[in-house]
Amino acid sequence: MSTTDFTGRIDTVRLGGPDGPEVGVQGFGAMGISEFYGDTDEAAARDTLEATVEAGVTLIDTADIYGSGANEEFLAPFVAAHRDDIVLATKFAIERRADDPNYRGIRNDPAYIRTAVENSLRRLGVETIDLYYMHRRDPKIPLADSVGAMAELVKAGKVRHLGLSEVTGAELREAYAVHPITALQSEWSLFSRDVERSAVGAAADLGVTFVPYSPLGRGFLTGAFADATKDLSASDFRRHQPRFSGENAERNAALLEPVRKIAAAHGATPAQVALAWVQQRSAVHGLTVVPIPGTRKRARLLENAAATRITLTADELAALEPIAGQVAGDRYPDMSFTSVAREG
Repeated sequence: MSTTDFTGRIDTVRLGGPDGPEVGVQGFGAMGISEFYGDTDEAAARDTLEATVEAGVTLIDTADIYGSGANEEFLAPFVAAHRDDIVLATKFAIERRADDPNYRGIRNDPAYIRTAVENSLRRLGVETIDLYYMHRRDPKIPLADSVGAMAELVKAGKVRHLGLSEVTGAELREAYAVHPITALQSEWSLFSRDVERSAVGAAADLGVTFVPYSPLGRGFLTGAFADATKDLSASDFRRHQPRFSGENAERNAALLEPVRKIAAAHGATPAQVALAWVQQRSAVHGLTVVPIPGTRKRARLLENAAATRITLTADELAALEPIAGQVAGDRYPDMSFTSVAREG
């Protein structure tokens, strides 16, 4: 179960209810192909993309911010070759500047949305985006204005379904009143459970699919590294994340012991246990859950897919329950743009 001997295809679900697109119960996050996690191997990344289709991992997730558009461009040939086999998701809202690599602005105004979608369509080489997310929320722009502009894209045939990312339960309900929301994407893992405060319950009530990003705690839950500043390359952004270096990293590494113990009992890897936990949130909270782990290696893609065939026992789930409450450090150095910052 824990190696590349995974065969066949994973099970499927529908995003956002019976009328939504059918996808594999696990998707693929393409962010790391272009940047953020150190150097990448283009040939290996393309081989990994081919493995997604083979394994039934058909929800392919990107964003215009990843590589400042380079990620969408990289995906274009793959999308063209497999357009009928995949559900393509991308996002808008985080603005970058060529003259300042560290700049991150948030734009939700309708004019920006109309420009962003045209740029994404061009880079991806498609006429319609299957699932279009608002990547981050700008509280200064009325949510009705932003979602209203997104709804116009659906009417124009440029987008099929709408999604939101990093919003609270109240914001999700407000948005849904303007136009049905198919998916909510936020960080959710054994290390990060703040979405359970309100967002998960609202998604369950509305029939919105939850799409957890970073379900492996940005790799920390795999046990592959213990201290980002010592174990990862200088270009890896995790070196600047509060949870992954110094005393925080030391404390958080110790939290993996029950994960390793459960993995051994299943003949699995810690990563697979972490993914199985996320997948089983579906039964716990009564909603569809489609996590989108990312990788640049075919072997890891198949390992992740195999996690969909692991079922954790009640005792194992109980052993994992305390972990999130003991994690040291925030998800980001600046939490102001996350949903938790607006929960009060």
